Amino acid sequence: MNILIVEDEKLSAQKLQGMLLKLVPDAQIAGITDSVGATLDFLKTNPAIDIGFFDIQLADGISFEIFENTRIPFPVIFTTAFNEYAIRAFKVNSIDYLLKPIDEKGLRHALEQFQASRPQTPAALPDETVANALQMLTHRHKNRFLVKVGEHLRVIRSEEIALFYSMEKAIYLKTLEDRNYPVDFTLDQLVDLLDPELFFRINRKHILSLAAITDIIAYSGSRLKIKLNVPTDEDTLVSRDRVTEFKEWLGK
Repeated sequence: MNILIVEDEKLSAQKLQGMLLKLVPDAQIAGITDSVGATLDFLKTNPAIDIGFFDIQLADGISFEIFENTRIPFPVIFTTAFNEYAIRAFKVNSIDYLLKPIDEKGLRHALEQFQASRPQTPAALPDETVANALQMLTHRHKNRFLVKVGEHLRVIRSEEIALFYSMEKAIYLKTLEDRNYPVDFTLDQLVDLLDPELFFRINRKHILSLAAITDIIAYSGSRLKIKLNVPTDEDTLVSRDRVTEFKEWLGK
């Protein structure tokens, strides 16, 4: 088995190489590259690869760019330290990945999956799959929302939003100007889409913008009551199980 490792952290590359040779003693590490450019150069003269392990974030870009510049005729398992939102790029597009730090158990499972499916493995990832994953990885936070106002459409920028809330099985955004608009997302989806530096989900019904918070008051049951610069139909309370995380978020 000829293996290509694409990893820009030397120690991580050495650790992965050691685990691979331990789990597959007859394997050959055909090459270790540390950038998009170096990988493209390597592939021009070293096509006989059985499987690749590609780190996502490289010294000169994202490894999906390799797929945009050449055909990869072997299966690839991506290694990543990206957060949960970015990992959706792999799950949605059915791309195999290992989450860093890689351990022997996870690597063994990935190799077993590769060996089991090897005869049926497609020659390359479809262009659409690569494009979709690359777009999700490079556009990580939603900056604008399109809402309908009568027969018109309006763009609401994230910095204009005070909060998102659920009411009667629908989801709405409220602007800092106290205007409400329905949106076609669940709160769970919004948590993934919004910049976590600017928005926080305080309970099952509310996601608040930091810009809208004017006061924080101790409340019964170890909860916190949030005062906003816009009116709300009900109290905005930080649920007990989110108080610690909320305080950490405020102090970032």
